[in-house]
Amino acid sequence: MNTLRMCALVAILIFPGMTRVATPAGEKTPEFTKAQAGAGRQAYRESCASCHGDRLEGIHLSPGLVGDRFNQMWRGKSAEFLSFHLHRMPPESAAEPGPLSDEAYTNILAYILASNDFPAGEVELPSGMSRLAKIKIPRGEGMEFDPYVPVAASAEQTALLKNLPAVTDEMLENPSPNDWLQWGRSSDGQSFSPLTRINKENIGDLAPAWRAPLRSGSSMATPLVHAGVMFVHTFPDTVLALDATNGNVLWKYQYEDARRSSSKLGLALQGDKVFVPTSNMHLIALNAKTGELIWDHTVTTESSTGGLGGWQLRSSPLVVGKNVLQGITGSFAPRGGFILAVDIETGEEAWRFNSIARPGEPGGETWNDLPIDKRSGGSVWHQGTYDPELNLIYYGIAPTYDTGPLLHSINKEGVSNAALFTNCTVAIDADSGELVWYYQHMANDQWDLDWAFERQIANVSVNGKTRKVVMNIGKMAILDALDAATGEYLFSVDTGTQNVITAIDPVTGAKTIDPEKMPDVDRPCVVCPNASGARCWPPTSFSPETNLVYVPITEWCMLLGPEGFRLLTSGIGITGAEHPDASDGTLARLQAVDVVNQKLAWSHDQAAPLSTGLLATAGGVLFSGDLEPSLKAFDDTTGELLWQAKLDDAPSSGLVTYSVDDVQYVAVVVGISNLHVGAMLSQYHGTSFSLADPDANRRGGGASIWVFSL
Repeated sequence: MNTLRMCALVAILIFPGMTRVATPAGEKTPEFTKAQAGAGRQAYRESCASCHGDRLEGIHLSPGLVGDRFNQMWRGKSAEFLSFHLHRMPPESAAEPGPLSDEAYTNILAYILASNDFPAGEVELPSGMSRLAKIKIPRGEGMEFDPYVPVAASAEQTALLKNLPAVTDEMLENPSPNDWLQWGRSSDGQSFSPLTRINKENIGDLAPAWRAPLRSGSSMATPLVHAGVMFVHTFPDTVLALDATNGNVLWKYQYEDARRSSSKLGLALQGDKVFVPTSNMHLIALNAKTGELIWDHTVTTESSTGGLGGWQLRSSPLVVGKNVLQGITGSFAPRGGFILAVDIETGEEAWRFNSIARPGEPGGETWNDLPIDKRSGGSVWHQGTYDPELNLIYYGIAPTYDTGPLLHSINKEGVSNAALFTNCTVAIDADSGELVWYYQHMANDQWDLDWAFERQIANVSVNGKTRKVVMNIGKMAILDALDAATGEYLFSVDTGTQNVITAIDPVTGAKTIDPEKMPDVDRPCVVCPNASGARCWPPTSFSPETNLVYVPITEWCMLLGPEGFRLLTSGIGITGAEHPDASDGTLARLQAVDVVNQKLAWSHDQAAPLSTGLLATAGGVLFSGDLEPSLKAFDDTTGELLWQAKLDDAPSSGLVTYSVDDVQYVAVVVGISNLHVGAMLSQYHGTSFSLADPDANRRGGGASIWVFSL
């Protein structure tokens, strides 16, 4: 028997904070026979007991399957959910390798239920997943639990926090391969790991190492890992410090606020501090070793009203020198969004950069002569990057939703409707907050097709000469590359999923817009992609070893016309429309872009949309998560699918990899909702369900972190 393979059931982790009570009277319990439970007991002893104990009590890191831990994990869920996890970790024997039969798994399930005081009866427990999905394991009356309750820390875990080294500027600029210290791992935003322990040769041995529950809610946070401690920003406005080797909660901090917790991309680390954006416009600093509050900065705005949507903190903070930067959204908020710098030590504002150009200032003439209080948008809702050599900070600025006043130029000399600095890359001096250069990728965005995402910094050969470039890919899945020092346009690569731009000037990068795609209530038209974007917040990844940028693409469109959702103020409504390339049922494309030869490389089409960021590694493996739901690994040079693992809920975060004690891990957050993943789920199940996993619609394991290792 392969003990290591069996012990991978440690993916069902330890859960504290449970109160055990009886099953409510009158609630139907799962049915199974005494014979099934008996056969399951024998199968369990042969295939599972060496890890989980003769009485299901758990051994070492392998959790028990009875009592409080069973109640915490499985009550309130379907029997199909528990059976899914039993199948996820098929035990093996040396004599007969391979998974058990469906009957054996069902019998083991019956034995586990019997061991948790469910009575046997005359009706057999069925084996089919579809039938198990209709059977609920009832939660006891008044049963409550808190997955965030810290465990009683062991001596090793106490030492882990006590000896946690301070995060220095040098670490942020040149992070250890073992750590994931920033949203994109390093300040260049490449989402690339130099770790090689997991590689093309051994990827088939990757298996779940642990799984920790989270509360369900709205977010899209990427975990950070430093010296064996994982930091996670989760719902509702909660920060967790976890043992990165097993998921045990070391400390938690929950920010108490009456507002509904909003979606956020994550955290930042520096020194002994964890920087946290909150849902009520505060930026706070916590002690990384204890979770205690160090300072609390209230983000002030220039207007007393935020309008529809208002101001929010969405992006992860970005640490640059003595300041921590935070992007602020400004959807319909008068005067729009901005970037704020706060002193790391004092928590006081150092400078701010307004993303909407003011009248009388550079770019102020590009808003059709609108007064400043009638200008909105310019949200800074995605992640910034930093180049320490140039001392420049790069952010993308989102468009405005108030597009009506900008739809047509007022034809006044010296005035345009380009709406700076929307859809721009802005390069900002890190010390002063002054604008050094900007480049507008698309003027007067009338479709909400942002160019707002991460700006990846890389050294790339351009026409035979190595250049430091800033690359970004907007919602239309077009890559634009600029000189990092000057903002000079270098090149574009169109992935071919959009129909708005008909030409790109090879010298300036100026885009020619198809006039038939301009919004007009009297002339309905199909625009591709839709406003959720061919790519959205899940980060792309750049490998300096392959010189490929990897892009998660969803192929979907929108019909602009008199009917539908009024997202924008131009008067047009938006309804869904099918993308021509999705007619075969494959809604998703994983696309590699060759930035040296400025062309498309390999691509992989699949039915399930990609719902996580991408993660390239020096081991030659590219990871992605999707709505099957699954985690997949590809050959980074060919796109060949090398490995995949089913998940119990939709993955919805950036992917990270890290190493502790020479063990490399890959982590993904699942079951956390947000607008983008919700829209993709609806589209996926609505148009291509026949190609999807038929169990995926029923699978709902809930919010959690899944972590894999060899």
